[in-house]
Amino acid sequence: MADITRRFGRRHLRSAPTAHIRHHKRGRLTHDGPGLSFWYRSLSAALSEVPVNDRELAMAFHARTADFQDVTVQATVTYRISDPAEAAARIDFSIDPDTGVWRGAPLEQIATLLTETAQQHTLDVLARTPLAAALTDGVAAVRESVGTGLAAEPRLPATGLDVVAVRVVAIRPEAEVERALRTPAREQVQQEADRATYERRAVAVERERAIAENELASQIELARREERLVDQRGTNARREAEEKSAADGVRTEAEAARTVRLASAEAEAARETGAARAEAQAAWLRVHAEVDPRTLHALAATRLADNLPRIDNLTLSPDVLTGLLAKLGGPRPEAGA
Repeated sequence: MADITRRFGRRHLRSAPTAHIRHHKRGRLTHDGPGLSFWYRSLSAALSEVPVNDRELAMAFHARTADFQDVTVQATVTYRISDPAEAAARIDFSIDPDTGVWRGAPLEQIATLLTETAQQHTLDVLARTPLAAALTDGVAAVRESVGTGLAAEPRLPATGLDVVAVRVVAIRPEAEVERALRTPAREQVQQEADRATYERRAVAVERERAIAENELASQIELARREERLVDQRGTNARREAEEKSAADGVRTEAEAARTVRLASAEAEAARETGAARAEAQAAWLRVHAEVDPRTLHALAATRLADNLPRIDNLTLSPDVLTGLLAKLGGPRPEAGA
């Protein structure tokens, strides 16, 4: 919208670079171009403001496919006014000289023209296309048909309009049909998910079986090693017992031999001692046999005296003394001695 100000009964207009201004005064064109700024009188001025920038027109309309299914088409058309003079001559772009506001609705008129033209070409394409093909390849077909149809529409150049681009956002069926169409794909995805789950479970079971087999093999190997260990321990115990028995035998034999040697030595010593004692006894007997009996009696008395207790006083009667001396072979005592 143009910026209009008042000064001393006159008006001043200042437009944007994207707005084409046409100023007529008394039927003659006095100003024509984008981004103008000038003074004018409101009572004698006829002003038109034509936007020359690219504009986006979003549209949504219903169509029916070849198999009689309703679909909704969402599209966007980018257009611009390439010839402002033609557009101002065919469409009312006049503005109020006091406020700068459009007197009519020119952009809505252009939107209606473009929407109906695009809808016509869209219906023509979808009416020959089944629903499944429309949902898969219909976007490209509709975009191409709408673009070609708008380019070939004679009214658009006559109005000074150029279509810059056509974009078809989506083609969607009714909600119930869309759910029905999604069901096979959803079931297939679910089947794929179930298969993946089963495969994952199968892999997990296989891994668990492999782990169990490894554990069983480990237990078997451990039992085998324990058996070998028990056998080795038994062998070691038997060997130790044999070694101990052999050592005990050797020790016993050594002790027996030592005992025998000791006994032999003691017997030999006893024999030698006995022989020596026998010789000494024999010699003693020989000596005593050669000695006078009275000497022997004296020696016996001496030994007897050595073994008797101490006697301080001994009184012998003459009879005892006479008998004793008679036995010893000595002289008899005289009477009164």
